[in-house]
Amino acid sequence: MTEQNMVTLTIDDEKVTVPAGTSVMHAAEKVGIKVPRLCYHPRLSVEGACRVCIVELKGSRNFIASCATPVQEGMEVITTSPSIREARRDIVELILDNHPKECQTCERDGNCELQRLAYAMGVRERHFEGKRKNYDNDLSGAGVIRIPNKCVLCQRCVRVCEEVQGVTALSQTHRGFDTVVMPAFNLPFAESVCTYCGQCINVCPTAAFLEKDSTRALFKAISNPEMTVIAQFAPSVRAAVGEGFGLEPGISMEGQMVTALRKLGVDVVFDTQFSADLTIMEEAHEFIHRLTNGGVLPMITSCSAAWMKYIEQFHPSILANVSTCKSPMSMMSAVTKSFYAKKMNLDPDKIFNVAVMCCTAKKYEAARPELYGDNGKPYTDAVITTREFVWMVKAQGIDFINLKKSEPDSALGFSSGAGAIFGTTGGVMEAALRTAYEKITGESLAEINFNAVRGMKGIKEAEVNIGGNIVKVAVAHGLANAKTLMKQVEEGVSPYHFIEVMGCPGGCIGGGGQPYAGSNSIPLDTAILEKRAQALYNIDEKKVIRKSHENPEIQRLYKEFLGAPLSEVAHKYLHTHYKQHFPQGI
Repeated sequence: MTEQNMVTLTIDDEKVTVPAGTSVMHAAEKVGIKVPRLCYHPRLSVEGACRVCIVELKGSRNFIASCATPVQEGMEVITTSPSIREARRDIVELILDNHPKECQTCERDGNCELQRLAYAMGVRERHFEGKRKNYDNDLSGAGVIRIPNKCVLCQRCVRVCEEVQGVTALSQTHRGFDTVVMPAFNLPFAESVCTYCGQCINVCPTAAFLEKDSTRALFKAISNPEMTVIAQFAPSVRAAVGEGFGLEPGISMEGQMVTALRKLGVDVVFDTQFSADLTIMEEAHEFIHRLTNGGVLPMITSCSAAWMKYIEQFHPSILANVSTCKSPMSMMSAVTKSFYAKKMNLDPDKIFNVAVMCCTAKKYEAARPELYGDNGKPYTDAVITTREFVWMVKAQGIDFINLKKSEPDSALGFSSGAGAIFGTTGGVMEAALRTAYEKITGESLAEINFNAVRGMKGIKEAEVNIGGNIVKVAVAHGLANAKTLMKQVEEGVSPYHFIEVMGCPGGCIGGGGQPYAGSNSIPLDTAILEKRAQALYNIDEKKVIRKSHENPEIQRLYKEFLGAPLSEVAHKYLHTHYKQHFPQGI
């Protein structure tokens, strides 16, 4: 970088040189000063709404918002002084005085950015009494609920929904004291275009957005002696759950998950990585069938519940491109209440299937009528997020960190390395290519790692030579990135044969139900997502079997129950169809 692109300024009497365009906030970090902030988020556009990050600029009559002010040559900035500290404290006090007084009963108690700010600013009492905002809670959503009285108007939710997810389900409406964040026309979530991805929960600094609680239903089922409670847990959960107990990101707690579920009172523990292998068997064969028989291409994956609601709403003209495969969660639940119930002589109506997922949208998926059984009841009875699981373990007094490791139950518990990488962006594509390549060519892959589809780039592309045919694939994570690829498909100019889409940044590892960021981390921090992804790649590397079609329990399931991929039985339990979907209020 040339000198012309650099700017030198003084911050708290210390000179610092930074690239032109750097914010004063980030320049301060270069000299070891972290300016307090609330509305700022590094992955989102700069709003400058909260004014918590104000600093003093020599020559300026007013304090400036350091997040929204670019550096200039010769600037002299003061980040802390009695007047600045008082002003920041006043700002935080005003926010608090319009905030509910229920910290001890709030889901974010102990992990709330507003709490941390109040402590840091020295707020020890509330000075202002008077009229407060008062809105009804929106509990209508199947996966995400809204608590508007806890909103601090930082607009992080609005920005992540528009800029990262491309959904724009939320906006800030009205003015002054009446300002509130809501869906269009103040519609309930259940009647809006919300995809239940939960990214608003991830970035919200308070508890204005939460997942819909399922812990009560699970505790009730566990306490019912007539019910057989069967749990499954997603690949990405094991890569992040330790963070909920204070561990560093990127530590797999797979064995402890199994033990903890049993200590909670679950009767049988299966692994969603098994049904990820099952999904690959069906999806890879579906892709092969389309590729070799003139089927609709590109084929688009269908594992992400938020993604499926998104495409039904915004791109219904290309639903024929979507794989008919259910997600691993829904496949596992269907097989549990059919094959496993018969094998163990269990009444399916007496089975309570619970899925521990990274994803709030899985709650919505479980409630979809297309995924109900012949008895008119859901295959998946409850979905709890990683966060809900962490709370349940703590509520039961289970010492999660020091638990002995144990293995999932047999029949539907063994998995390949391919099943593990499902939890990160590119993993579904990589797992499918491992199987599709060998099924098409009849040859063993010499190198089974497809590095081109790995990493946190928003859209990744690769070409794979399969038996002399060049197969072009693409991977997108985050719904805004998916939108770019879908426009190509709609316009008939897509160069790809196979497209993987995951609704959340980083894939499932960045799901809306994952642990909240700690006091020293940032929600959706790319470095944290990369560590979680690496935990799954490490599981894959250590597996003896790393291809879905080589999983012996998968082979046994086909022999004893399904027959063959894409069979009539497989279609009944493992496949579904999607249709154009307009929310009730639109």
